[in-house]
Amino acid sequence: MRMEEQWWKGELAADIHQTLRMKELKLPVYKAHSPQIGMRRYFTDLLTVLSSRCNLCPTARHLAVYLLDLFMDHYDITVKQLYVISIACLLLASKFEEKEDRVPKLEQLNNLAYMCNVNVVLNKKDLLKMELLLLENFNWNLCLPTPAHYIDYYLFASVGEKDLHNGWPITSLTKVKAFMEKYAYYFLDFSVQDYAFLNFRPSLIAAACVCASRICMQISPSWTPQLQLLTCYSWEHLAQCIEMMLIYYEHDVKEASKVKKQVTLQQQVVGTVNHQTTTQVLFQQSSYPPLAQHSTALSQFQSPVQDLCSAYRDSLQAHRPSSLLSGSASTSLHSYSALQASLQSSVQTLPIQGPVTMQVAIATEPRHCISMAYGSSYFSGHHSYTARCFDR
Repeated sequence: MRMEEQWWKGELAADIHQTLRMKELKLPVYKAHSPQIGMRRYFTDLLTVLSSRCNLCPTARHLAVYLLDLFMDHYDITVKQLYVISIACLLLASKFEEKEDRVPKLEQLNNLAYMCNVNVVLNKKDLLKMELLLLENFNWNLCLPTPAHYIDYYLFASVGEKDLHNGWPITSLTKVKAFMEKYAYYFLDFSVQDYAFLNFRPSLIAAACVCASRICMQISPSWTPQLQLLTCYSWEHLAQCIEMMLIYYEHDVKEASKVKKQVTLQQQVVGTVNHQTTTQVLFQQSSYPPLAQHSTALSQFQSPVQDLCSAYRDSLQAHRPSSLLSGSASTSLHSYSALQASLQSSVQTLPIQGPVTMQVAIATEPRHCISMAYGSSYFSGHHSYTARCFDR
């Protein structure tokens, strides 16, 4: 769907958005009744890897996961069948969202499955049979809106000229929009990792991704009247979903910081070994290259979250006075208990069904992108932001 992916910039954008909002009202209710729900995260990650290797668009990936969730919610499926169903969901989603020449071929999927250590060899007959079963289950209707269908429409108006970055006017609207898109897709991608987000409407999740991105980028106000008019969601509607996202985001950063410390410790050990070797061999150049030459190999441990923080901070600090980079130590934040009290009714109706373990195998710089613990709140008054996210 490459030619049509700019629909949110066209004259029919509002009509298409309204049609999607009407269709999401008819989405089936997800009950999380699958006996194999414990394996959901594994198959979600599998679909994410396969769609990434096949260069599928985000809407195809999210639709594939959503089809799998709905089908698993109604049937007791064996593990071997789940592999075939997952691939069939990916094929149906790609056929619905992508052009024909971008739909993965059977041989390509088998090769990717082998690379992912999936001991299942797919054949055309089984896939066709499973695709028909899925289509009959969904009454041949695959027009099921997901958060990925809304995100670009909301991102198009995510940053305005009157917005402020940490209290200062934004000097480069293009750069801010580019980083806003990366942050929003970051939140969008891990919103599929926990089925608790399926209790929210897809359009609300997409709006919360934009708002959470504005919070992390310290753009105020966190939610503007223009965005509220565009999405039809107020701050109160989004607060619970945003809180969940920022909790997972903080956990993600902490886990990445632990890995970074381990990598730093390994670097120190390697440096000690190098030093001992060079002192043993006098007047002879060490056979170990400097650690700086290993920067390419170690770059794989960089966290995309921290890369965004660092790049966004560096791109804007040249346009800011020194007082902006130093941050404000007197920023007052409401307590988490106060937030819970104000949102008590909504929180009780939709409890978080279980935390997500963000198993990040990458590292991050040892500074805190979110300097508040779980017990505190991410919100401050009407305009909320994280504390000193991009400060040194």
